[in-house]
Amino acid sequence: MSFQFDHLVHFVEEPKKAIKVLEENGIHAVEGGVHQNRGTYNALSYFDLSYIEFLSTYDRKLVEQTEHLKYSLIETLVQNGFKEGFTRFAIRTNDINASTEHFRQKGLEVYGPVPLSRKRPDGSVLHWRLLYVGKSGEELSLPFIIQWDENDDERRKDLIERGVIKSHSAKIQFSHITIAVRELEKTVEKWTDWLDLKAGDEFIDEGLQARCKTLELQGGRIVFCSPIGKGIVSKVLEKNGEGPFQVHFTGGNYHTHFELFGGQYQLA
Repeated sequence: MSFQFDHLVHFVEEPKKAIKVLEENGIHAVEGGVHQNRGTYNALSYFDLSYIEFLSTYDRKLVEQTEHLKYSLIETLVQNGFKEGFTRFAIRTNDINASTEHFRQKGLEVYGPVPLSRKRPDGSVLHWRLLYVGKSGEELSLPFIIQWDENDDERRKDLIERGVIKSHSAKIQFSHITIAVRELEKTVEKWTDWLDLKAGDEFIDEGLQARCKTLELQGGRIVFCSPIGKGIVSKVLEKNGEGPFQVHFTGGNYHTHFELFGGQYQLA
């Protein structure tokens, strides 16, 4: 069993507008498809196999009425009132049954795995399984766990052939997501234990006015930050509570920073 970063979910009202803004900033994105009978659809922006999912609803009442498990992404969307911005992220596993047992042994609540699918614009159907984990009383949601029906090599080949992964993906790489938290040390201690990840040394991010630590994860690192003054992290916590608020990319031949529907994007 191994874990890798899979994707960050950015809830938006109109994914096509997100595609347009990304393309204007040199980032390739495509329409994803429809989650049948669940009321949602998406657009996608891939960087090799790490990606951003721009999730939206085509039938909000259906989303609200659809039975969903505790700690699921749908539960988060409903609880947030379908607010635009980064919501949750997914970690990929190569053995979701072993992952289920792993999280149970860590003392976490576990729901699933559950099979899901998405109908692509060309009519083909993609399949995967999701596992939801959490702990009562935690403000910060844990990532949900995904296992695709295809292995990584098969998925990469298919996505390249479909034009979902473009040549820019080889140049622009997914670096990390930044998550605002209230208590840096306690959060890092819990997450390193739950996910069996290693944490780097603490550092100060003057731009964010925060103390930060990085958890190393293949495909996309996780950076936790707690405020040391009145800065971006402090404002995020005051406005939205704990959660992801920035996504970072590296490898481009230009630098850009832009805000998009409640999320901050940085390419350096």
